[in-house]
Amino acid sequence: MPRAAKSKAKTRKSAGDDPSNSDFALRSLQEAHAADPRYKANRKKLLELYEQMLLIRRFEEKAGQLYGLGLIGGFCHLYIGQEAVAVGLQSALEPGKDSVITGYRDHGHMLAYGIDPKVIMAELTGRQAGISKGKGGSMHMFSTEHGFYGGHGIVGAQVPLGAGLAFAHQYREDGGVTLSYFGDGAANQGQVYETFNMASLWKLPIIFVIENNQYAMGTAVKRSSAETEFYRRGTAFRIPGMDVNGMDVLEVRKAAEVAIEYVRGGNGPVLMELNTYRYRGHSMSDPAKYRSREEVKDVREHNDPIERAKKELLKMGESEDSLKAIDKSIRAKVGAAADFAESSPEPDLSELYTDVLVERY
Repeated sequence: MPRAAKSKAKTRKSAGDDPSNSDFALRSLQEAHAADPRYKANRKKLLELYEQMLLIRRFEEKAGQLYGLGLIGGFCHLYIGQEAVAVGLQSALEPGKDSVITGYRDHGHMLAYGIDPKVIMAELTGRQAGISKGKGGSMHMFSTEHGFYGGHGIVGAQVPLGAGLAFAHQYREDGGVTLSYFGDGAANQGQVYETFNMASLWKLPIIFVIENNQYAMGTAVKRSSAETEFYRRGTAFRIPGMDVNGMDVLEVRKAAEVAIEYVRGGNGPVLMELNTYRYRGHSMSDPAKYRSREEVKDVREHNDPIERAKKELLKMGESEDSLKAIDKSIRAKVGAAADFAESSPEPDLSELYTDVLVERY
C-alpha cells in the first residue's frame, strides 16, 4: 500500500476509534425523544398552547376571506393545519434571547411569537400601520424587536441567513439559539447543504426545522425526494436528527426542549423534521388538485392538532362552554384586527423612497 494511502487509512481508523466521532450522537436525540415523546402539560399550559393554535387558525381563515374580497393582494400562503409546529417549538424559546427565521408561509410563526395580530393583518393588506409599513405584504414581515427575521420569498434563502443569525449569537456569546424553518420542497436546495456543512464545522447554535407538509408547492414528497426521511439528511454533516409528529403540540414542545438543550449546550446544530399537513393549497391561487378531498377530510377528522388538544383539555376537566367562549373571544380579536387593517391608511407615496439601501461596497 502506498505511504499516503496507509496514512489516510490510519487517520480514518483513529477518527473511528474516537467516541466523539461515533454515530451515537447522531442517534441520541432521537432516542431521547422516543423514550419520552410528549411534554407533561398541566391544564393551564395546554390551554395556553390551545389558544395560540386557535388564534393562528382563526387569523388565517380571516386572511383567506380578505384575500377572496381583494383586500389582500399578491401571494398569500396560509398556515392552516400546521399550527402545532410553530406553537410547540416557539413556546420553548426564551423571548429576547433567541431568534426565528422562516420562509414565506410566515403569519403563524409571527403569531406564535406573540406579535400583535393587528399589525400583521395591516401588513397583509398593505397598510402603513403594518409591521413592515405595508411594503412587505404576506411574505416579507420582520420584527427585530421580537427576534423575528422574516418572512423570505426566495425558497431556502432563510437557511443560510439563519446560520448568520446563529453565528451572531455565538460571536456575541449571548446564549441565544436560532430556529431556521424551511419546507420539504426547500430541503432539496443546494444552499441548505452548504449551510449544514458550515454550521456543523463551526458548531453554530441553530436548529434546522423542516416543516414537511407532504406536498411542497404541489408535488408529493415521494415523487420529488430520493430520501423522504428528512431528519436523516444531516447525517453526512454529523448533525443529529429528530423525527417529530408535527400534528401534536405536546410532542413538538417536548422535542423542542430536547433539541434546544443540546444546541444551547454548545454541541452544534440539530435537524428536526416536523411531519405536518396543510389543509389549503400551497398559496391562495392553488386549487390543490394533486390530492383528494377525502385525504384532506381524513386528516381534519382524525389528526387535527387543535382538535387533539381540545379533546385532552376536555379530559382534564375543561368545559365545552369555556372552550366555546375562548373561540368566541379569539374570533372577536381577529375581527378587530381585520377592522383595524381595513380602516388604516395606505402608505404615503413618499414611502417609496424610504428604507432603500444604496451603497458602494
